[in-house]
Amino acid sequence: MRSRASTSPSGLAPYAAHDTASRGRRYPEPPSEYRNEFQRDRDRIIHSTAFRRLVYKTQVFVNHEGDHYRTRLTHSLEVAQIARTVARAMRLNEDLVEAISLAHDLGHTPFGHAGQDELNDCMREYGGFEHNLQSLRVVDELEERYAAFPGLNLTFETREGILKHCALRHARELGDVGRRFIERRQPGLEAQIANIADEIAYNNHDVDDGLRSGLLTIAQLEEVPFVAEHLRAVRAAYAGAEPEIVAREVVRRMIGALVGDLIRTSQQAIAEACPETIDDVRALSKPLIGFSEPYRNAQATLKQFLREHLYTHPHVRRMTDRARETIRLLFDAFSADYARMPPKYASRAAAAEERAGKAGAARVIADYIAGMTDRFAFNAADALSQGRPIA
Repeated sequence: MRSRASTSPSGLAPYAAHDTASRGRRYPEPPSEYRNEFQRDRDRIIHSTAFRRLVYKTQVFVNHEGDHYRTRLTHSLEVAQIARTVARAMRLNEDLVEAISLAHDLGHTPFGHAGQDELNDCMREYGGFEHNLQSLRVVDELEERYAAFPGLNLTFETREGILKHCALRHARELGDVGRRFIERRQPGLEAQIANIADEIAYNNHDVDDGLRSGLLTIAQLEEVPFVAEHLRAVRAAYAGAEPEIVAREVVRRMIGALVGDLIRTSQQAIAEACPETIDDVRALSKPLIGFSEPYRNAQATLKQFLREHLYTHPHVRRMTDRARETIRLLFDAFSADYARMPPKYASRAAAAEERAGKAGAARVIADYIAGMTDRFAFNAADALSQGRPIA
């Protein structure tokens, strides 16, 4: 067995992503005097228009349903917090996992997965719609903040982490960042961490929001062994606690248990694989970051429970139906008359149709709709239905 190289002078493991060895940006830029390259990525993401819009985009509950439910923005912050904890414990690059985590949902539609599914249906004849691809499109092309280049011009490593999934037909069009899907290689460990931190955050925090809304009950959750285990421990430790506090304590402990298992299991996998560089990690046949089998099963069981009891709850389904109707109305209206969009998008759609036919125009329409907040999408649909211009 090869011995692992010693920790780098920066304190990072040798197989971590080091900004000084980054594969760089699409458009070369001089380095910052005070920030490393991944810190610059994070700051560009935080200052982007798409990031600010996440505060008004659905996680599970539409934004106006209550002030205390999670939005895409708070979800992204929670993913970043979990990912940084894991990266720190494993001597991996915290700045990079934070940048990836904060950017991973920049391309998400209004109305959560209902909006994505409907926009994908609308785009089925034109290449489909997938929010990971759209997040990359946002940072590569759609953000307009810099005179020297389109998009945010992020490093390869951050872009690699944003693109969690990709069909081969799309990968061939994406150049360097799509190559690993063709060659069946892995992303860096920081990208792998951000992916699983996303899973930990949405599963467990959807439990919290489901209980807060009253759509889930503690009694129902006792059917899930992983939840029941922590519920018993909390009740034994805090016999007189209010139900709301019990629920939050259970969620907190579940996240802690998952993070602990993820760190221990991943450290063991790294020790067995003995990577010496990030390229060694990329060359492996499977990821190194992951849960043990019992915890992987616990996450899968919880996800199935949420699908059956929360995501398909009649209250959520009513919102889902309205969301899908709204997305369809917008897409059909803009497809029929580009001028119903703002002039910038109308001219882009017309130019794209000249270059690439209806598929080109449809992609511009999808860009416009995907960038909307929940509230703006509802208001835009109402305006179109009443023959008014979109404000």
